[in-house]
Amino acid sequence: MPKKPPKKTALPCAPQMGGRAIITIIGSDRVGIIAGIAGVLAEANVNILDISQSVIREFFTMIMMVDLAGSAISFHELSGRLAGKGAELAVRVEIQREEIFKAMHRV
Repeated sequence: MPKKPPKKTALPCAPQMGGRAIITIIGSDRVGIIAGIAGVLAEANVNILDISQSVIREFFTMIMMVDLAGSAISFHELSGRLAGKGAELAVRVEIQREEIFKAMHRV
């Protein structure tokens, strides 16, 4: 009787995400907002492709485009971590997949 090859077992791995996402941050200006959000993204292995930020008087706004392809965590988990960091920094942080963002803003 021929020997059976060893059974392959799947290694647990993080869910893979593809595509890009838009992150918006709005709130009162303070030190550490960009560093805090960038830190969350770096920990999740999410690459920042483009960033635009402005401060109008005491109000801070930032829009980022990020690449989700190498993310080490799920989109849901990333969204939760960004929201948590936003609460810690007293700013509102939202993330949307690029295709949803485009569909919502189609004229």
